[in-house]
Amino acid sequence: MYYSWYMPLKRTNVYADSEDLALIKEAAQRRGISEAEIIRQGIHLAAMAHRVWDEPLFSRTFEGTGRTPTRETVRDAVADAVQRGEQPGTAA
Repeated sequence: MYYSWYMPLKRTNVYADSEDLALIKEAAQRRGISEAEIIRQGIHLAAMAHRVWDEPLFSRTFEGTGRTPTRETVRDAVADAVQRGEQPGTAA
C-alpha cells in the first residue's frame, strides 16, 4: 500500500521506542520498502481500528422475533428451501 499514490502526505514527528524502531528497520529491509512506509501502514491500521463509522454495518432490517434462531429452526428452514428448489440467497 503506497499512500503517495492516493493522497498528499503530511510530515509529522512521532516518538518511538528504540526497540520498535529496530523492528521497523528490520521489516523494511526484509520487505524492500522504506521505514516510512512501514510506519505509514501502522498508522493506517491504527486509524482504521479506532474509526467510528457513520452508518451501522447492517443498514437493512429483517423481519423476525429478534432472537437467535435455534439449530432446529435453521435446519428446518434450509430443508424447506431445498424441497421447494429455491436458489441459494433467495428469500422465502
